Amino acid sequence: MPAKILVSTGNMPYSDWLEYRKQGIGGSDASVVCGINRYRSPVELWMEKTNQLQAQEAGEAAYWGTQLEPFVRAEFTKRTGIEVRTVDQLLQSEEHPFMLANLDGICEIPDMGTCIFEAKTASAYKVVEWEETIPDEYMIQLTHYMAVTGYAGAYIAVLIGGNIFKWKFVERDEEMISMLIKLESDFWHHVQDCTPPPLDGSDATAKFLAERFYNSIPKSNITLPDAAADLLTQYDEACAQLEIVTEQKQRAENLLKEMMGENEVGTAGDRIVIWKSVSQERLDSKTLKAEHPTLCKKYTNKTSYRRFTIKSAS
Repeated sequence: MPAKILVSTGNMPYSDWLEYRKQGIGGSDASVVCGINRYRSPVELWMEKTNQLQAQEAGEAAYWGTQLEPFVRAEFTKRTGIEVRTVDQLLQSEEHPFMLANLDGICEIPDMGTCIFEAKTASAYKVVEWEETIPDEYMIQLTHYMAVTGYAGAYIAVLIGGNIFKWKFVERDEEMISMLIKLESDFWHHVQDCTPPPLDGSDATAKFLAERFYNSIPKSNITLPDAAADLLTQYDEACAQLEIVTEQKQRAENLLKEMMGENEVGTAGDRIVIWKSVSQERLDSKTLKAEHPTLCKKYTNKTSYRRFTIKSAS
């Protein structure tokens, strides 16, 4: 078996579990490393693993996913006849110690041996993603688990919207596993060397750069490398496309508002359009500054940031 038990997770405090996960790449981290996670970027994950960013707390969806895991497991057994055994252990790959696995369960399949079981819950809005296949991030997660354990396959069961139950089986794919190991190995080298992975266009990357280069040196000037020319072209093309798309979005919004008139809610097929009056109070800082300058100064915080602009040198 290519995996060893790193630690038992039975009754382990959540904070301790998060600390152990910093020792390597877990199943839910794999899609982030591959750059296909919709909610997190490789740079954000790298910052967590290098203790530059606090690990994300489990959100409401993750909480209910954990609470409903026993139900999903039991329903899978009820519908398939396949018994699932829980695994209260954090596993570590013998060959690649940076690869960790926290399995929801395992099951024994005739002629295949031990297979992985993974339980999921999903919003009703995600039903289309599960119709023909498995969402990419979960496929990567299962591949990661098979790489760690050496198991021949994996079952994944999902409860969608609280009333649709599906399950699928994924066979071991050695080519996909090799590619994933290479990507995760490269990422882990960045963690060990404390050098950031290649940057992307995520908010997390922008936050990382803003914090790393917080202040500019007044009147400092450098000649950028040749690669800057291509990046400037990409920037200009993206700005042009953004202007077109923004105008299209605003036009559609304006036409919908015209259709709505004074009505607050409108329906079109399975979509609901809401144009609702909202009241809010705002501080009149201009008047406050004019009538009570001392008080205004006392409660005014000075903040600084670096503004990014591109203009012609001529």
